[in-house]
Amino acid sequence: MPNGPEIILTLKVLVVTVTVLLLSSLVALAAKRPRLHGHINTVFFALTMLTVLGFEVILQFVDVSSAFDDATRQALRTHLWFSIPAALLLPAMFLSGKLRRKKLHLVLAAGFVTLWTGTVITGLGLPH
Repeated sequence: MPNGPEIILTLKVLVVTVTVLLLSSLVALAAKRPRLHGHINTVFFALTMLTVLGFEVILQFVDVSSAFDDATRQALRTHLWFSIPAALLLPAMFLSGKLRRKKLHLVLAAGFVTLWTGTVITGLGLPH
């Protein structure tokens, strides 16, 4: 079973990986390649949801009180204030994009990017 520092390091690697995908998706959009934007976002969506599910499973088997010190637990709580709403918003944003509901998609995207920025900042700032 992974220990606290291994969990945090894995979280950081995954946050960076999916953030690179998100930025690539935005570059594709800026380059007027909406199909590529959609394909990249499909991979982003799948990896992000797998990450959320994977960490939920791991945390069910890890004694969080002994795996993390108080500062790390507080930092994780702060991270979750951004990452959970982002994860909840992501399916609606993904679906609105697939259904080509552009106005709704853009509104959801603005909220998601704000939450994702907080997710990245608090995720990379986690002590390990």
